[in-house]
Order: sequence, then C-alpha cells, then structure tokens
Amino acid sequence: VIFEPGDLQGYFSDTVEIGFENTESGRDWKVSRTLRAMVGVAADYALLRPTAPYVRRPRRTVARVQEPLPGPVPPSRATIPYIRALPAYPLDDAFATLGSLDQRIAIIRSMLPTTLNGRTYKDFWSALLFVEEQQMRTDIEEYDLLDVPLRQHDKYFDLVVPGLAEKRPSVLVGDSVHVRLKRNPNQWFEGRVHAVRERDVGLRFHERFTYIKDELCDVRFTIPRIPLRRMHLAVNSEFSPDKVLFPDESHIRGLRRPFLAETMRIDTFNPLVASNPLQLEAVTAIVNRPAGVVPFVIWGPPGTGKTITVVEAIRQVLKKDPHARILACAPSNSAADLIAQRLTDLGKEKLFRMNAPSRFSNRLPDQLRDFVYKDRDGYFSVKGAEHIKKFSVVVSTCLSASIPYGVGVEIGHFSHIFIDEAGQAMEPEIMVPIKTIANDHTTIVLSGDPKQLGPIIRSSVASHLGLATSFLNRLVGRDVYSALGNTGITMIKLTKNWRSHGSILRFPNDTFYDGELEECGPRTIIDSLLSSPVLARANFPIVFHGIAGLDDREAGSPSYFNIDEVSLICKYVDDLRADLCSCHLADHDIGIISPYNAQGQKLRKRLRPQYDDIKVGSVEEFQGQERTVILISTVRSQVTNVSYDLKHLLGFLVNPRRMNVALTRAKALLVVVGNPLILGLDPLWRKFLNYVHRNGGWKGLE
Repeated sequence: VIFEPGDLQGYFSDTVEIGFENTESGRDWKVSRTLRAMVGVAADYALLRPTAPYVRRPRRTVARVQEPLPGPVPPSRATIPYIRALPAYPLDDAFATLGSLDQRIAIIRSMLPTTLNGRTYKDFWSALLFVEEQQMRTDIEEYDLLDVPLRQHDKYFDLVVPGLAEKRPSVLVGDSVHVRLKRNPNQWFEGRVHAVRERDVGLRFHERFTYIKDELCDVRFTIPRIPLRRMHLAVNSEFSPDKVLFPDESHIRGLRRPFLAETMRIDTFNPLVASNPLQLEAVTAIVNRPAGVVPFVIWGPPGTGKTITVVEAIRQVLKKDPHARILACAPSNSAADLIAQRLTDLGKEKLFRMNAPSRFSNRLPDQLRDFVYKDRDGYFSVKGAEHIKKFSVVVSTCLSASIPYGVGVEIGHFSHIFIDEAGQAMEPEIMVPIKTIANDHTTIVLSGDPKQLGPIIRSSVASHLGLATSFLNRLVGRDVYSALGNTGITMIKLTKNWRSHGSILRFPNDTFYDGELEECGPRTIIDSLLSSPVLARANFPIVFHGIAGLDDREAGSPSYFNIDEVSLICKYVDDLRADLCSCHLADHDIGIISPYNAQGQKLRKRLRPQYDDIKVGSVEEFQGQERTVILISTVRSQVTNVSYDLKHLLGFLVNPRRMNVALTRAKALLVVVGNPLILGLDPLWRKFLNYVHRNGGWKGLE
C-alpha cells in the first residue's frame, strides 16, 4: 500500500480488501480493513490537542428552588437613581408546554391573538416573550452543578463555573446564582454575582449563609430577567400608533421624495456622502422629515455605508436644529460604540455614551473614555434625568435605552430616535427605545439589512410564531415600504458597495440582492492582493481550500474545533505576512471567522503571541465590520455529525444570512477553508463552491 497525499493535508481514510481462495475446496472469502492517515503539523497537534476526551455533560438538574434567602445586591445594581419602577412581569407557567415541536406550536398558537394589530400588540408579544423565557430557563438548567465546593474570601465566595469563558453559561455582575449546602438541602440561598472572571464568579450571600471549608453544595444558575422585563414594559406601553407599528399608504399622504435641489443644498460633514446620491437623499429625507410620521428605513446591504449615512443624518439634524435631542441605539455595545466613535467631534458637552452598569470597563474603546459617566465605585451610571437631558446625542444599546425613562426623562423628550443594525434585534427589543420613550412627535429612523443576521432566539416555538422576525423585516415587508414609488418617502436602499472587490461581491450580490449592488471601492485597496502568491489564480481574489480535517471536541464543551483547519489558516496568515508578499498587511488588516467558540480559542492560542492584533470571532462578532483579508474556517468535516447541524441550523450550514455576512466582510481577499464534501450538502454552499471552481479559485481537496 502506497500513500501519496501530495500537497493535501487532513484526514484520509480508505478500505483495503484482500481476497482469499482455497483452491482445494473452491471457497473464497475476503478480509476488509480500514486504513487511516493524517497529514498535518505535528507541533499544532501537540499544542492544540483535546485537553481531555469529550464527555457530554450529564443533564443532572438540581431540584427546583423554593424561595431562596436573598443575597446583597452588588453596588452596580444600585448606582442608577431610578424613580420609575420596572414591573416584575412574572412568568406565566401556562406557557410551559410539552410534546413535539408541532404540538407545542399548536398549543401556543391557540393562546395567541389570531391577528397582530394595534389592539392585540401587547398580548401577542408578551406571550412570545414568556415562551422565550420558558425556553431560556430550560436551557440554563443544563449548567446546574452538583457536589461542588466554594472558596471563601471574607464575605465573598468564589465558584468555579465550567464553560464560563465560552459564555456557557453567560454570567454577568448582578445575576443570581442559587446555592444549597449538602447539610441543609431544604434551604436555598441566592448568591448575587459581584465579580466575573475568566473561570469563576464571586458571590455574596445572605448573612445567615455559613460555609465550612471544602463543603460541597448544589448550584442552579438563573436567567437575568431585567432585559425581559424591559421588553415587557415596552410592548405594554400606551404608545402604539398604527403609523409607527403598522404603517400603510394612508399614513404617508402629503409626504414626498426630496427634490434634487434639496439634496444639493446639504453641506455634508463627510465628503463621501456628498458623492453618493442615495446616501445624500436618505440624509435629506431624514433632515426634512415632518415630526412624528412613519418610520424611515435605511436599507444598507454590506459595505454600502449604512452607519456613515446614519451618522451624517444625526449631524445634519443638529445642524438644522441645535435644540434637537437625539437617542441613537443599536442592539450590541460594539455597534453602539461605533456610532459614538464617529460622533466624538461633537464634544463631550453634546455627546453621551450611556452604558449599563454591568458592562466591563475594559470593553469600552479608549476613544470614548471622556464620553461616559462612572460612579465613585467605577461603575457606568447616569446622574439622573437632568444629566441625560443636557446632551444633544445619547448613544446606548436598545435595552439600555430604558434608562432615560426609568430615571424620569419625559416621554417625547427625544425629537429623533435612530436605531442602527435594527435587523439584529427582536421586535420587543427594538420597542424599548420606541414605545417606552417616544410620542406622536418623535421622528424614528431604522437602519439595517434584512438579508443579514437576525435576532438570536432560544425557543423554536417562539421563533416559528414570529419572534425571529425583526421589526425592520416586518416593516420592509409591508406594501408602503416595498412599493418602488415610495423610495425616498419611507425607505432608501443603498446600492453602492464601497468595501469589496467585484469578484468577492458578485456571489452574494447575485444570490441575496438581485444584482443591485455596484462595486465602488477604492482600487488601491480592493485590487491590492490580485497578484498575491496565496491565490489559486491571479486576479481572482477568492480561494476555497478543500481539506478533510477532523472535527473534535474536548472535556465538557460541546463546541467543535478542527486542528487541521487551524494549521491551514495559520499557514495563510504566515504567507500573507511574510516578506514575499508585497501587500504590506498589518495584523489589524486580517480577520478570521469561525462558527464555533472552540475553534476560535484554538486559533487564538496558535496565533499568539506572534499575531496579537488579528481579530478572531464568530459571524455575529464581525457583522458591521470589514477587513482587507478575511479567512473563514468552516470546521465541520464528519458526515455523521452534519445531519444534526442541518437539522438545528448550527454553524454556517443552511443559514443564508450567516453565510451572507461571512462572505461580505472582505475588501481584497477572501479565503474559505473547509471540507467540500460537507459544504456541498447544502445547495447554497454548493452554488458558492461552483462559482469559485469556475473561476479558478480552488485549492486542495476536490
């Protein structure tokens, strides 16, 4: 047997069959054996091998907690001077259903209003939030701990939490962890989280909690309910006009598209907007918009300058009316930070980056240090209503946008509410800055891309019944937004892509955007790698490198990693950063995307410390971002496990929005590493592989 892998890496398997014949009896038989071979980097296997064999975490649910003795609230929870109470909205156990998915969907559907309209809005979304919460509670039980010790430091107790670094479970300062001691199984104590570290959390308990060194206890994690309560408050608020929630043609009578002369009168802060007619029209439409009409939508496909347009519109609104008060939100801290960073020229007297007290200070960009407020203990906070009201622009996440209401800011104080990346959040989350604090005179602007990532929903039932459809997606599906005649009145769709080389853009453009996007990026950037030695064919800046690696797991983590793909990705990084490349790439020009946390951790371990500034993250972490080079590790390589992924929509497979985001982050070079036999099982991925193959971009296993 001769094995000649050539230039191929990865895992190889074949069957050898040897036939035998007994010449005297005439009988014959065969012996089959499987031969396996690995071609990889020995040093990487030594560095990244599993820390322990994977053992599925046993589902050992701890008994239901009965009225735990409350623990002391951390200082961060008391730092904001709220004067309006946040109702509890306790979970209704009626939404705890059993049976198959179809049966549960049928049961919950029977509990929902038959139609969604202004009268049923509250009941519809409250019910789906309860369904989602029920699933969140079920999911968190997976992380229950039995027979574990604590480590005491004065009044604080440290608890090691397996999977904490991967946010499995996610624990934040202020959360509750329920604990009972083995010697007193009938008494539960609430441990309030006062500190979160990489491997453990610091808890404080009721004064009656006494602990003996090395004593064992049982632990139940809980879900943080404040975000859910804020969403309940929003959907239950009185402000529910059809012109905002269910706009139709009757709500836009008297509105018109901006005249060309009006757009030409706009003296832009960003010269790029001046040269982009659609961005300029969107800004003009927002600036000249009558107060309190239907929401305006900026549909921004990848690389079209959606956030630039939002920032320019905010600047122009303030220029026209210095007394305007603007609330600018996004679902994530990173997206909100980006808006604030682009508005720092306003100065710290006009711009305020409002943060939740639970946010880690070291996650705030240095550029925004002068635009926040912290209490004397170092927690993010606000001083009160008057403190917020003095700023021209307040930037926050959608959920933190309930803070102004809670501290007493008057409803209707903000003349304009902008929500960027609006497609990423559940509708009740988007309603926190809208229904909680807006009134009939508030101008509302949404920006995002319905073709990119939507909200993350835990409950398949709630997802099926509508919770996975964002407010942005629901709006653009209404006739008043989809009608071409309403362009510039209700919506502007940006089409000039300033990010990607045309070959990188072509597949997502044809697949997701009907070929509407135009390649407009600066040639000095998008053409900079057309002669790179890593290309399979010069002048085609996409590489698909086929490899049949082994996907693996370790210890109690269900997340997958693939050492062979790590080695191959790092080989591309080495080649791109080597002297033989004339492109002069820096670490921050390169991004690596993988759908699995474990693969991200292995990649970081392999890249450090040589390449400290190369960002490695999930698709969600890269939405809204771009890099000169994007490398994608798809990880999965074993057919036996892929059927599970196809069924549960994990990874990239059968998730068009996630695939769209991953393929549209690159400016000048896109490299995808994966097993073509696995990816080809999905029709959309097969279409992409065919596109690369036709254009000569294929390397490795075919």
